[in-house]
Amino acid sequence: MLGARGGWQALRRCASLPRAVRLRVREALGAREPADAVRVQGWVRSVRSQKEVLFLHINDGSSLENLQVVADPSLEKRDLTFGSAVEVQGKLVKSPHKMQNMELQAETIHVVGPCDIWSFPLKMKERHPLEYVRQFPHLRCRNNTLGSLLRIRSEATAGIHSFFQDNGYVHIHTPIITSNDCEGAGELFQIETSSEAKESAEKTHFFNVPAFLTVSGQLHLEVMAGAFTHVFTFGPTFRAENSQSRRHLAEFYMVEAELSFTESLQDIMQVMEDLFKTVTSTVLSKCPRDVELFHKYIAPAQKTKDRLEQILKHKFMIISYSEAVEILKQAPQTFVFKPEWGCDLQTEHEKYLVKYCGEVPVFVVNYPYDLKPFYMRDNEDGPQHTVAAVDLLVPGVGELCGGSLREERLPFLESRLQRLGLTDAYQWYLDLRKFGSVPHGGFGMGFERYLQYILGVDNIKDVIPFPRFSHSCLL
Repeated sequence: MLGARGGWQALRRCASLPRAVRLRVREALGAREPADAVRVQGWVRSVRSQKEVLFLHINDGSSLENLQVVADPSLEKRDLTFGSAVEVQGKLVKSPHKMQNMELQAETIHVVGPCDIWSFPLKMKERHPLEYVRQFPHLRCRNNTLGSLLRIRSEATAGIHSFFQDNGYVHIHTPIITSNDCEGAGELFQIETSSEAKESAEKTHFFNVPAFLTVSGQLHLEVMAGAFTHVFTFGPTFRAENSQSRRHLAEFYMVEAELSFTESLQDIMQVMEDLFKTVTSTVLSKCPRDVELFHKYIAPAQKTKDRLEQILKHKFMIISYSEAVEILKQAPQTFVFKPEWGCDLQTEHEKYLVKYCGEVPVFVVNYPYDLKPFYMRDNEDGPQHTVAAVDLLVPGVGELCGGSLREERLPFLESRLQRLGLTDAYQWYLDLRKFGSVPHGGFGMGFERYLQYILGVDNIKDVIPFPRFSHSCLL
């Protein structure tokens, strides 16, 4: 047994030994100088054993690029296979290869978690179609395409928060469980406890009133806009649309903002345009290789990168709903849904309008009064009665954002709610107009639809972390 003096001396000797610095793959690849003692952890993307040298490529999710590991063949182990989790220690040195700045000369390789390559559904150096990896929602994040997507989502999320915070907005966490349905926003998922589901129709509700998963945080944001001039929320929303189409999701993220003391729809449109351009510029600058993967291999024919770069340089176009309908009526093509004033614009109409305007984003403003929800501001025009509403249409997708000025005038709001039979349900909303009401407006943008557009992805289910396109893939 060591005495007190001997134990202390042993500790001092251990402390003097060089300690391996843990680096992420991205940090190792970006290092400017070699390092003698480095530790990197990740998953093996490829193994190549030669007579005199062993090559590994490992990745930890921090970068699309892998880190090359060069090792003596004696370090090879039976369970050192594609997909296995490893910890490698060694020296970070300049790589002789032009495609990589640094490589790791391994001194030790420890297999933390082995991988059965025969049953593992992802195969080494194989470019799996998105349709294939959708079958494995618990494993598909290990695919390069989904790895790039998740890094892009992360940077876009950070960019959205930075945009609003830099412009003085207060972030509000709006409820996910709510009793309001944001009238007209979509079909609802109703919430009930497991015991409630077994009881009769004459049951009492857990919250004493019917409760739903939120379809929008807008009405809650309007509450906060009575105390803060600029507010936003960014969270999950739910629509119970029984659709398996390429552009619908049951669960998605929504960016929503409200601005007080604004009487101009132009103010709302400017924030929408600035948000789009700022976040897109951030993604393009911080995730160039990840974005390139999508533009080069997933949607090469769409020339999405060139289109985005042009869009960022120019102002978005503005047309009225009435102008849009006239453009559609004069179109040389036949639509499934005949365009008529007073009818909602369908996806086929939206895509044609964008194409007609030169494949640039287009704001469509002033929609028919009877087409929009009660909270949108009456334009008091005629003979075609409209509200101060706006939709942003983008190439290949259609509607990306929707917003409006809100009806801040109590008599107008009371009259409309009474006609709709909603006065009792929205008495609290009327109260907002009684106590310090100001002109205000806001908008919402579907996050997944935004990603679908900037990446050129055809199926919106390929821009979410976990695909919920069928019951068998619901984790």
